[in-house]
Amino acid sequence: MIRPHDLLAVLAQGADPGPFALVRREGADHVDLFTGTVRVADRLADLPLPDGPAGARTLALVPYRQITERGFDCVDDGTPLEYLEIAGHARIALADALAALPDAPVVTIGAAFDVADDEYARTVERVLAEEIGRGEGANFVIHRTLRATVQGAPLGAGLAALRRLLLAERGAYWTFLVHTGTRILVGASPERHVSVDDGLVMMNPISGTFRHTGAAADRDALLRFLRDPKEVEELYMVLDEELKMMATVAEHGGQVVGPYLKEMAHLAHTEYLLAGRGTRDVREVLRETMFAPTVTGSPMQNACRVIARHERTGRRYYSGVLALLGRDAEGRQTLDAPILIRTAEISPAGELRVPVGATLVRHSTTAGEVAETHAKAAGVLAALGLGPQAPASGPDPAVRLADDPEVRAVLAERNTPLARFWLDQRAPGATVLPGLAGRRALIVDGEDTFTGMLAHQLGALGLAVEVRPWRKPGPLDRYDLVVVGPGPGDPRAVTGPKMAALRELVTDRLTAGLPTLAVCLGHQILAGLLGLPLHRREAPYQGLQRDVRVFGTPRRVGFYSTFTALADADRVGTPYGPVELSRDPADGAVHALRGAGFAGVQFHPESVLSRDGLAVLADLLGHLLAHPALTAHGSPDRG
Repeated sequence: MIRPHDLLAVLAQGADPGPFALVRREGADHVDLFTGTVRVADRLADLPLPDGPAGARTLALVPYRQITERGFDCVDDGTPLEYLEIAGHARIALADALAALPDAPVVTIGAAFDVADDEYARTVERVLAEEIGRGEGANFVIHRTLRATVQGAPLGAGLAALRRLLLAERGAYWTFLVHTGTRILVGASPERHVSVDDGLVMMNPISGTFRHTGAAADRDALLRFLRDPKEVEELYMVLDEELKMMATVAEHGGQVVGPYLKEMAHLAHTEYLLAGRGTRDVREVLRETMFAPTVTGSPMQNACRVIARHERTGRRYYSGVLALLGRDAEGRQTLDAPILIRTAEISPAGELRVPVGATLVRHSTTAGEVAETHAKAAGVLAALGLGPQAPASGPDPAVRLADDPEVRAVLAERNTPLARFWLDQRAPGATVLPGLAGRRALIVDGEDTFTGMLAHQLGALGLAVEVRPWRKPGPLDRYDLVVVGPGPGDPRAVTGPKMAALRELVTDRLTAGLPTLAVCLGHQILAGLLGLPLHRREAPYQGLQRDVRVFGTPRRVGFYSTFTALADADRVGTPYGPVELSRDPADGAVHALRGAGFAGVQFHPESVLSRDGLAVLADLLGHLLAHPALTAHGSPDRG
């Protein structure tokens, strides 16, 4: 095993010491050095995590193509799941590491994006019109890659870039270099994807990109950025998407903390923290959270389809993660996994790749998204000598934007319209409705893992809940309630197995008169079977929060939809009896409906955007299962 100072000496001489990783975590006064043997695994489950004393065991480089483990689409470029089987770990004082790393410029030639600005802009236009505009999802991340050729020794260039990042970048979650012998990854990732420590699972959705100079003049521009509806809604959407993941890997879902402003050398971002208790194997946690919506989109499964349709090349490690797996002093598994963004990949031949992406939402403009890809690349490009380098000391602390009282106040205001269910701690049983103990519900998932959040809310109201994919057959007779859940796609489609299966399910439930709740896509299917026309909106309701009346009660709820049912009356006759409708007075869009034994809502009561979502669900359960509803404050009305 090579010793840390020996390794630094070898690096200073320009020699190859074998596989290693240098990692500085946020705020640390040292750099972790990991050495060992590089191996290749087929699946995340194959990553070794042996018992033994406390410490790191494995550092995995998880490529985007690993998403196929979840059955999702991708352009498969064959990039391997490599991992460093850690044999040695040492801490090096940051000053010592900086003294040993080469202080030299990084020289490159031929730098250019693989997709030109105008071509990328056309892709943005297509995604907005053909995907978001047709109900395929709320947001999608499309990437492109800056390529160049490094002059001189690739490892020396990577180490020089690491030194610059350690000096000039700030606010990074991990600043790192990983050398496997087949590739070098060097970067400063702002974003924790997922971590597990002491049974606490944490995620860190980040969205919104503000390019700053550190000058006081940035303040007004930042405040405009923080109030920009596109930026606000973009963060809400990725928050919802990561809450879906937390609903899978944490027993009671995630609690939301924040938002905060994360300042880096060139950029500032807005972010939330999510936390929840979980007992899953950390490799399962990694698998179930592939990959962050901030680098893919939502809903996740369809986002992967959209990426495969519109990106002409594989992503290699972009939007994947580094994953450090280990054990604590009690032998419990630990995990720390930053997202592989703001990262350069350098091959042994000196081929350089810097991939970046922009999040496309309904408010996006082609010029804005092209500019965002340039801004996101700035930090890594500066470290590589391809752009201006930030001053080593960083901006004057006196003008730190995150400390400004008005900035903090504007950020805090973002939580005012959100669902307290996800922001507050709750005492066990605080929201349970009387009489639901022993009652069971099945949620049929239409390919949108909002169903996981919905399961937690129904569980908080007292139901025992299971979630089943729409493709998976099974008996329904043991459930008191069947929920036909959300998902992407056109509900008017006459072909396709998913729509056919959901129509058959809803028809059978209506015919039998059995309690059925339909959400979003499920609601559209239900409305169509009741004879209501379905309409595609000119402006999609993706990530949109609205105040609407639901059966006479004002409710603030969140929509993720492109299609809606229409009606010109508040009550209609149908083959399944009379139906009461809650409609938009302006255009007749049906927000909710209910009849004998069934109900549907176009919005997502489980979304963080649905401030009144839990109360809506309680009301609907009262209609479907004859139980009391919640009060306007979200507490059970037992009187």
